[in-house]
Amino acid sequence: MSSQSRGPDSSASRFAAVTPTDAATFLAYPCRALYVGSTGDIAVDDEAGEAVTFAGVPAGTVLPVRTKRVRSTGTTASAVVALF
Repeated sequence: MSSQSRGPDSSASRFAAVTPTDAATFLAYPCRALYVGSTGDIAVDDEAGEAVTFAGVPAGTVLPVRTKRVRSTGTTASAVVALF
């Protein structure tokens, strides 16, 4: 099965703990999704660099967003993990 390519809906194969920051992107390319470990708001940048906040994201949610940055301003959730 190694000849099969990974599609956009395939499961994640890499993971990284996220430290929210307003100063820089946390990765060179967007993640597939974010796992939210504790309930709160998640502020991210979209592909154009525009900030958007997802309010009241429940603990245990996998948020299907492609982003390079989780902003510290506006993010109240913790234990966030990027899925690739």
